[in-house]
Amino acid sequence: MKFKILILTAFCAFASTMAFSQKAGIKGGANFTNLYVEDVDDENMKIGFNVGAFYRADITENFAIQPEFLFTQKGSEIQYDNFLQGEGKYRFNLNYLEVPVLAVVKFGPINLHAGPYLGFLVGANVKDVDDRGNINDIEELDRDDFNTLDTGIAAGVGFDFPTGILGVRYNYGFQEIGQDGVAGQATENSKNSALQLYVGFDF
Repeated sequence: MKFKILILTAFCAFASTMAFSQKAGIKGGANFTNLYVEDVDDENMKIGFNVGAFYRADITENFAIQPEFLFTQKGSEIQYDNFLQGEGKYRFNLNYLEVPVLAVVKFGPINLHAGPYLGFLVGANVKDVDDRGNINDIEELDRDDFNTLDTGIAAGVGFDFPTGILGVRYNYGFQEIGQDGVAGQATENSKNSALQLYVGFDF
């Protein structure tokens, strides 16, 4: 049911702009993500990637709507000390299908864009980074232990070149990623945070 909501959102976003189509293509880039977990010894940024399609519709000369459909990797590396009677450094790997719908304000080839996004968790796992962790059950966590829907806001700046786009964007999630139990305790009310660098090419 939740996946159907994601697909319906993507379809409505794309369908609502078809009459104004100007620019569409594929895009991809790097993610620099974190979870900002409370009461842990240390956190480290996790590097992943984002890839998908974009579709921009001009409403006026200087304003457009740009929905996207992306696969994006998020998460963090977290150092625990005496958490759940154990310690260790663990990498949380969270993979989402994500639909941002962005308002784009254009200043020549430069644009500012912002808007909401809806994400659907398609995969999750936790890895012991240096094989020295001893927290029971944390490596057994999978997708079922995390919230499958994520919502948030995205904002950034982009540059249009003759055959595509490039830019930088920040995403901040509104939903806590962990459910009850070990996942909820290990992530301590944390939410997704991602800095994205990307380049796209027109069809």
